Amino acid sequence: MVSELTIQRPNDMHLHLRDGDMLKAVTPHTSADFGRAIIMPNLVPPVTRTDHARAYHQRIMAAVPKGHAFDPMMTLYLTETTDIDDLVNGVKEGLIKAVKLYPAGATTNSDSGVRDVTKIMPVLEKMAEINLPLLVHGEVTTHEIDIFDREKVFIETVLDPLRQALPDLRVVMEHITTKDGADYAAAGNENLAATITTHHLIINRNHILVGGIKPHYYCLPVAKREEHRLALRKAATSGDPRFFLGTDSAPHTTSTKENACGCAGIYSSLNTMSCLTEVFEQEKALDKLEAFASLNGAAFYGLAPNPQKMRLVKQQEPVSYPATIEVGNETVTTFDPGYPLHWRVENLD
Repeated sequence: MVSELTIQRPNDMHLHLRDGDMLKAVTPHTSADFGRAIIMPNLVPPVTRTDHARAYHQRIMAAVPKGHAFDPMMTLYLTETTDIDDLVNGVKEGLIKAVKLYPAGATTNSDSGVRDVTKIMPVLEKMAEINLPLLVHGEVTTHEIDIFDREKVFIETVLDPLRQALPDLRVVMEHITTKDGADYAAAGNENLAATITTHHLIINRNHILVGGIKPHYYCLPVAKREEHRLALRKAATSGDPRFFLGTDSAPHTTSTKENACGCAGIYSSLNTMSCLTEVFEQEKALDKLEAFASLNGAAFYGLAPNPQKMRLVKQQEPVSYPATIEVGNETVTTFDPGYPLHWRVENLD
């Protein structure tokens, strides 16, 4: 029985840090455990230009505690009026690492997103030319489509036609939640990858709805049936280089979660590596954890593994994480996997 595991320091390839007091409160939890993170651009207003990303990068670095080796990888929020020259300049500068496609209205702060894909084709063509990844929130938002079918329909009606039209475009299917998404990614070529969150490996839709509504398990894309959770676990623990960790850790204050119209998002940065190690142990795949958390995402972005290492140690007593963290005069509730965590994280030089 394995009781200790050493891996290269992991990367979070899909992360929300927000801004202001929230940014200052949550950034140290990520920078403590992760060497890099792909930073989501859905602020208010969104990060649509290189100068916005540069200023945001500076605010993030100001929130990183001294001694933490952390590289925030910046993205731009794709709109139907994205400036191609500005985007190219941001890439040449080395600042912009990807562009995020939000279908308008799909998730938090996505109202400025794309309504008509044909209007962004010139940008996508340039991205394919310069080898810049497109990160897609893969859901349709038309009212006649059931919320549990949004990902499947997006793949069929938007993503697959787009990839056929632009076969050289590198695409990351962000936070997949279905067997359909896992199967599509697994059947793709080297230009396609998919991130999987910590929480979608642990919860299904019963966790949200059975025994009363549980707002701290509500996220977008929403958790699906158990068959889909099991398919995600199979993909994550397979060692397939097309799958890698993107926590989609998305902090909201507790009061805005426990609300008549509660916000979508789960805050998992604080305990993700303990949670993930439990999952991989349950699946008898601890030998695949490093690939999923540390290697595959870096390789897709053409990066070397982080030089630092992380030790994960199994202990008899449960590891303790705070149920909430303070943000100004409010709190953010930490993701609760629903069972004790026994793997302790030790970051090594």
